[in-house]
Amino acid sequence: MAALAEKALLTRREGDAARERKNRRRALDAVADRGAVSTADWRRPSVRFGMGGTHVLLLVLLVVAGLGPMLLLAKFAITPTQDILRTPMAIFPNGIAWDNLDKAWNEVQISKYFFNTIWLALGSWAVQMVVATTAGYALSVLRPRYGKAIQAAVLSTMFIPAVVLLVPLYLTILNPPLLGTSLINSFWAVWLPAGASAFNVLLVQRFFDNLPREVFEAARVDGAGPYRLFWSIVLPMSKPILGVVSVFAIIASWKDFLWPLLVLKDPLIQPLSVRLPAIAATTDKGVFLAALAISTIIPVLLFLVFQRTFLQGAGLGGAVKG
Repeated sequence: MAALAEKALLTRREGDAARERKNRRRALDAVADRGAVSTADWRRPSVRFGMGGTHVLLLVLLVVAGLGPMLLLAKFAITPTQDILRTPMAIFPNGIAWDNLDKAWNEVQISKYFFNTIWLALGSWAVQMVVATTAGYALSVLRPRYGKAIQAAVLSTMFIPAVVLLVPLYLTILNPPLLGTSLINSFWAVWLPAGASAFNVLLVQRFFDNLPREVFEAARVDGAGPYRLFWSIVLPMSKPILGVVSVFAIIASWKDFLWPLLVLKDPLIQPLSVRLPAIAATTDKGVFLAALAISTIIPVLLFLVFQRTFLQGAGLGGAVKG
């Protein structure tokens, strides 16, 4: 009798598992049927091959549009100038000119401007991270009495065109209050204005709003103060959004042209974005394209390294799973 009861129980469990799998399959089919092409349509060979061919074609077009310009620039960087002008699409008809890279790095002194750009980008990144994280933490976690008014004021600055701010910002850098000395031809003239980014502040604040408040309350019960809460709890839980802000900050600083042109008048401290247009007319075409290729290395590597963090934080979903 015990054996029969155990066998019946096992059969019942198998039946329940089979029904659960069947219900789950029906639910997945129902979700799939909500799309433009239902599951039944996918079973038809004409639809399956047609949609598959369309997907492949779109993928090829996206790869060509995304990688094509970078691959073409990489090819031109090691192509002799005569070949670039005569047969630009030919694949190295007269060999590879590796010396273009050496001339761009040493003779044109791209190395100097390259490191200037790195230094400017790191300083701008540091200032933006400090301002964005502290301001977002204050508005989202500390929540001061007039936090809503401050948030509205920060949001309103996003509606002011950047061109309108150039003159007052330049006058401020030319004669900054309290300092008594001009910041023209100083990296601080680029670093400090970079921190005034309302977009970064609101982006970080929105992410902090999704963090679980129970963790904050538990930390306060354990005796954590505002600074300890910010450094040990909030920042470790915010790596996705920190990665997103970092990519935005560095790429924006790397490609910025107008503001460094205005405040960095000394060519010895100018970044690539300012010096490359200045030397274009007096530099060999192949060497100049090699310099352009060198200037794109950091942004490409930056996105490849942080692409997972960037994609995780771009959705601004829940901060904690499970």
